[in-house]
Amino acid sequence: MADQTSGKADQPSPIVPEDIGFRAQLAMMLRAFKASPLRNTILWLAAGALTVIVATSLGQIILNRWNRPFYDAIERRDLDAFFHQLLVFVAIAGGLLTLGVIQTWLNQMMKLKLREGLTRDLITEWMRPRRAFRLANAGAIGINPDQRMQEDAGHLTDLTTGLGFGLVQSSILLASFVGVLWSLSSGFVFHVGGHSFAIPGYMVWAAILYAGSASMISWLVGRPLIALNSDRYSREADLRFSMMRVNEHVDAISLAGGEADEKRRLETDLTSVLGAVRRIFTVQIYLEWVTDGYGWITLVAPILVASPVYFAGDISFGGLMMAVGAFNQVHSSLRWFINNIGAIADWRATLLRIAAFRRALVEADVLHDTEKRIEFVQNDDNRLTFDGLEVASTAGCTKFAEPRVEIAAGERVLVTGDPGAGKTLFFRALARLWPWGGGHVGTPAGETITFVPRTPYFPPGTLRAVLSYPQGEAGFVDAELKDALSKVGLERLEGSLDRDARWERELSEEEQRMLAFGRLSLHKPRWVIIDEALDTLDRVALKKVLSIFEDDLPDATVVNIGRAQRKGDFFSRELHLVKDKDGHCLKRVDFTPAAPKRRAPRKGVRRILARRTG
Repeated sequence: MADQTSGKADQPSPIVPEDIGFRAQLAMMLRAFKASPLRNTILWLAAGALTVIVATSLGQIILNRWNRPFYDAIERRDLDAFFHQLLVFVAIAGGLLTLGVIQTWLNQMMKLKLREGLTRDLITEWMRPRRAFRLANAGAIGINPDQRMQEDAGHLTDLTTGLGFGLVQSSILLASFVGVLWSLSSGFVFHVGGHSFAIPGYMVWAAILYAGSASMISWLVGRPLIALNSDRYSREADLRFSMMRVNEHVDAISLAGGEADEKRRLETDLTSVLGAVRRIFTVQIYLEWVTDGYGWITLVAPILVASPVYFAGDISFGGLMMAVGAFNQVHSSLRWFINNIGAIADWRATLLRIAAFRRALVEADVLHDTEKRIEFVQNDDNRLTFDGLEVASTAGCTKFAEPRVEIAAGERVLVTGDPGAGKTLFFRALARLWPWGGGHVGTPAGETITFVPRTPYFPPGTLRAVLSYPQGEAGFVDAELKDALSKVGLERLEGSLDRDARWERELSEEEQRMLAFGRLSLHKPRWVIIDEALDTLDRVALKKVLSIFEDDLPDATVVNIGRAQRKGDFFSRELHLVKDKDGHCLKRVDFTPAAPKRRAPRKGVRRILARRTG
């Protein structure tokens, strides 16, 4: 940017929305879902999935009932009944297999549509006018939006679909098999010391107690994963950003011989990531002891629970196996939380990142909401006017030396200022990217102002698309495109109009600026505001650019913000910007909400978190 000496001072205060509550996160994401055009499609998919899950649960009940005649046939050594039950099993298994395939298809379609809806929503919010710029200047939350919208959004939708389907299926199976298990264990009679007694729903209570204890211990052990996963994703993002930064500036790094220094920085970020992953692995090992331990006990737990009744002769072998199957279904449904504690922690951490990012997108519009803003009005007399304009920053305010300035149509005006005066900040304010300050800016009614930054932007694609941007490739014929290239000395590119390339890499910095001015000769704007792009051109290139304004844009108003004019009489007026450090300063704000009160972590968790922050 132009004002390197004041770049940091002119940055707005950071948005730090990471501590918003879980309910607030869910409420915001639900509002986004309700407004999504894919809402009905997702709801229909969910309804279909629910229907399949219910049908699968009924099939599981039928399969459980099949256990009794099958194992009774084995106990009686009845070969005919044995083969008959095998045929019944094939029919039941075939139906369940078909339902499983349909459920998998619905699961994948749900993931696809949820990701499409979430990513489109984030892109829409990000690409609202001037919002991406404000987010990029709002602190760490805006450093790598690409990862939030691509990787985090995809991960969140995958976890949401998988956990959601699993929870619904487990809940329906639980509701179905609790009744089955209750009826099976209602006749269980225990004989102790010559006394007989029955416990209504004995195996149901045993399954609840068994799974409940496992869930509680798993939650206590696995709860730190929420914070640890969130920390890991942040550190992964930092490493990715560092690698992207090195790749983007590889030429300058190589020329300066800075590979060793960059290697040290990358290794520091990598060490941070590995440390975060190591802390997650430590908790996962603790969790593995719990989940696998209960898993092994589960192999014999239902038989142990029902064995007193079986050995007392009050239930057949088939009845025992039916009760064991029902117990396993109830227990499997109850232990859904145990099996998914890691995924739930991961989902919670990812939701935190997405919700925090989406909130930052919205709050970027209200950044410094209590501060005064520059007012823009329209002038009917085709003039650009400035009345008491002040562009506020944390380092002071930028303004004209004169309180009122008028620029008439067709004028060529040079706006200068001392280093640190805030010339680029002033350019951003005119483009409505930086709204904070005071005074009025009057723009010509019905006119579109074209802004030319110091570093031009070229979209990926063909050279034709680059020259036509942002009107679309169909806006100009080949002859016009080639003429524009010729005027800025880039005739060598006339045969490359339909070649895809990263043109910011293929062209030198001066050629990029010349291509941007060649684009002006095509679009022929009537009002042009330039941010120091002319100052970097050599004499020959500058002459070509000025000839474009003289020949192709003779009536255009040109405002160049940059250094004082070296030679020539192209600019008829010169205005001066000054920095008033005692003027209207932008106050720092804090978007961090009050952190919710939390219970003090247990001793073991404190050790884990201490290692995390160490």
